Amino acid sequence: MQDLRDLTHEETQRFVETLGVEKYRADQIFRWVHARAVDSVEEMTDLGKALRARLGEGAQIRKLDVDLEQVSKDGTRKLRLRTSDGRLIETVLIPFGDASAEDEEQAEDDAPEHLAHALFPQRPKLTQCVSSQVGCALDCTFCATAKLGFGRNLSAGEIVDQVYRAEKLIAALPDDDPTRRAGAERITNLVFMGMGEPLHNYANLVRALSILTHPLGPDFSRRRITVSTAGLVPAIEKLAAENLRVNLAVSLNASNDAVRDEIMPINRKWPIARLLEAVRKFPLERRRRVTFEYVLLAGVNDTLEDARRVAALVKGIPSKINLLAWNPHPQAPYRRPSEETVRAFQEELRGRGLAVYVRRSRGDDIDAACGQLAAAPARDGNTPILQIRT
Repeated sequence: MQDLRDLTHEETQRFVETLGVEKYRADQIFRWVHARAVDSVEEMTDLGKALRARLGEGAQIRKLDVDLEQVSKDGTRKLRLRTSDGRLIETVLIPFGDASAEDEEQAEDDAPEHLAHALFPQRPKLTQCVSSQVGCALDCTFCATAKLGFGRNLSAGEIVDQVYRAEKLIAALPDDDPTRRAGAERITNLVFMGMGEPLHNYANLVRALSILTHPLGPDFSRRRITVSTAGLVPAIEKLAAENLRVNLAVSLNASNDAVRDEIMPINRKWPIARLLEAVRKFPLERRRRVTFEYVLLAGVNDTLEDARRVAALVKGIPSKINLLAWNPHPQAPYRRPSEETVRAFQEELRGRGLAVYVRRSRGDDIDAACGQLAAAPARDGNTPILQIRT
């Protein structure tokens, strides 16, 4: 059975052709599946009963099921979703999200500090962190997802349905819900920073982006979509050639190869110099920047000398740097740096002319680190279907 959720607009057109019906039906079906996010062929009420019956004989709409939900007092919402084959993945909703639009942040950079709040008040935003894989194969030592090992790639349909499950949930929230009280009404930003390395699932990622940005579908602005990578250089170069015009974020997390080799083994294959060579060639439209994500680990990568080396590394790249104090979890031996250390690191970078943002840790009162919720027992008490490392 063909999963209609998994088809791009062009693929939907080709599928409709195999049914021998009018071409315009493809637009109708695509709208139902991706703009209205229906969960069954029977809900497509502007298709005749005969056509719906014929469509249902060869196609279905698979959906993810919400297995577990956690809500933080700050409005952050973490969902554990179950796939049709019983795998468990995560998606996170962050009110007043950490992925602001590039043009807004650039405007804030350019405004005098005493005017920034008045001229650019924070608009209600809701960022969704989307997973691309079941688990992850990259084994970054500070990441909870890495401890799960790699299960499989998610299909394009499973990627986009994370957004549809979240949107339906948000629409049904009461006014006194913490997420709603935080001002969240709809998803405004998407970041592919959840479970998995997005560029390891390149083909399905690109197909999901095609669906999510299609005007007959969810029609997300490309400016508000960010794809994050730990540093798969060939895939970065391939993404650049496709010119999809989404934002690129790179998890840097170290100022030299020795440390990055240790905490991010991928660096042994594509060291920092090779990674930054690819980043420098990534096409950027006017006022767009590459984001460098930097997780601060106490005593590992958080010294002022580290900050000075980072500044030298990114010199000449239109960029911003997001600093995040490590989110502790029991599967890793690191410590979270003090707030004073984080601020000193930020000021050292700012003093060298860089745009630097300290991203507040969200959802500290729930299983906040990526992968923690997926590793917890399922509602039925069974162990999640993942390749758990021992």
